[in-house]
Amino acid sequence: MAALKLVKQNKMFGGWVKQFKHASTATQTEMTFSVFLPKESESGNVPVLYYLSGLTCTDENFTTKAGAQRAAAAAGIALVAPDTSPRGAGVEGEDDGWDFGTGAGFYVNATTNKFSTNYNMYDYVTKELPTLVNAELPIDNARKGVFGHSMGGHGALICALKNPGMFKSASAFSPICHPSKCPWGEKAFTGYLGENKSAWSAYDATDLAPKYHGPKLNILCDQGADDQFYKDKQLLPEDFVEACKSNSNIDLQMRMQDGYDHSYYFIATFVEDHIKFHSKFL
Repeated sequence: MAALKLVKQNKMFGGWVKQFKHASTATQTEMTFSVFLPKESESGNVPVLYYLSGLTCTDENFTTKAGAQRAAAAAGIALVAPDTSPRGAGVEGEDDGWDFGTGAGFYVNATTNKFSTNYNMYDYVTKELPTLVNAELPIDNARKGVFGHSMGGHGALICALKNPGMFKSASAFSPICHPSKCPWGEKAFTGYLGENKSAWSAYDATDLAPKYHGPKLNILCDQGADDQFYKDKQLLPEDFVEACKSNSNIDLQMRMQDGYDHSYYFIATFVEDHIKFHSKFL
C-alpha cells in the first residue's frame, strides 16, 4: 500500500487539519486529500465523514471555506476531503474546460479509451481512499458517512446508493441529482462513459434510488432556491425526490432554502446541520 506523505498540518479546535499526498493505483497519478482529526483521535479511532467537492475544486475548498471543523470537533468526527479528479494525467482534452477532465472527475469509473486508465474516481473514493485512511489514520471504518456539494453531492448520493451499508448516512448540498438529464452530466457521461446512455444510469442517483435494496438509508439534502444552476436545470432535485418516493428503504429530507445560492456561503450556513444529522447515525 502506498505510504502517506504529510504535506502540511495546522492545529484547529483541539484537533488537526492535515494534508496528505500518495501514489494512487486507481488513477495512476499522485493524489492529494485533506483530513480533520478531532482531539478524540489521539486516544482511539473516531467515526468519519467523507466530503466530495464540486466542479473545479481541490481538496482544500471545503477544508478552508466550509467552516465544518468546529462542528466536527464538537461531535468527535473526522473529516476526509479528497481531490475531485486526477491531476497531470496527460490525457488529451482533460484541461480544455472547467466542467470536464481536471477538477471534474464526476466520481465515475471511466470506460472510454482516453480516460479509463486515470479517471476512476468512483473506485478511488469508495475503495482505495477508505482502505488507505483506515490503515494509516485513527479512523473507525465501520462508522462512516458521505456528503458533498454539486458534482460532489452527486458523488455522495451514488456512492451511498450503489453500496448498501457502506455508509451509515448520506447528505448533499445542491447535488446534481439527475446527471443523465442535465447539460453538465450529459457532457461528462458522454466523455467518460460513452454515447450509450444505458450505461449512464449506473451513476445517476435518480435512476439508482428506486432500485436501492439494503439497510435504511437516511439522506439530507439542502438546495438554495436562488441557486442559478438550480434555475438552469442543472441540478433537478425534484426528480430525485420523486424517485425516492417509491422506495421505503430511503428516508430523504429535501430542504429548499430561500435566498441561498450555490456558493460556500450557503454550505457554511448549513454544514453544522449536516454534521449533526450524520452524528445521529455514526
